[in-house]
Amino acid sequence: MYILIDGENIDATLGVNILKRPPRGEERPRWDRVLEFRPFPSRTGNNHATGDGEDHPAKGLFFLNVSQRSANAFIQALLAIGWQPIQLTSPDAERKVVDEGIQRTLEAILKERPGADVVLGTHDVDYLPQIEALLDAGHRVSIMCFREFLALPLAELEDKGLVIHDLELDVQAFNLPLNRTHPVDIDEFDPYPYL
Repeated sequence: MYILIDGENIDATLGVNILKRPPRGEERPRWDRVLEFRPFPSRTGNNHATGDGEDHPAKGLFFLNVSQRSANAFIQALLAIGWQPIQLTSPDAERKVVDEGIQRTLEAILKERPGADVVLGTHDVDYLPQIEALLDAGHRVSIMCFREFLALPLAELEDKGLVIHDLELDVQAFNLPLNRTHPVDIDEFDPYPYL
């Protein structure tokens, strides 16, 4: 399984849309939890390692644009918990290097890793063609996001098998609750926090 994170997109969505300011360290996702999260049931029917290579650790690829700033402390923290930071640069400030890097990686997985599970942390529609191609080829694909901010064309891929996981509610990647409103299934509704 490959987990690809669009670091800029997740951070911007958290800051601009949810917090309405730059997130503080304690308000950011716990990336170790994201790396450990299993978005799909085991193909073998259990959640334990089988020794056949089926249930092996996820390969986490965290994409960053480091063209105009240094993120050395964050990069070292990612390495320490098992992520592979992908630090991309370009002299062209308008170039979307993270999007290009993720698109190329998704295309490489499609070509070279048939059947690999793919998890993408983003809200961005720029990956739509690659995600559709992976789904059409039989890959299990999941998006990790804040569901209410996911681009509609991506959300519509649920009919084709895309699995959507909310970073806060499903992955439980945060230590502090975020100030969000979202639909709640009546069977899961707890009125007590509202009293």
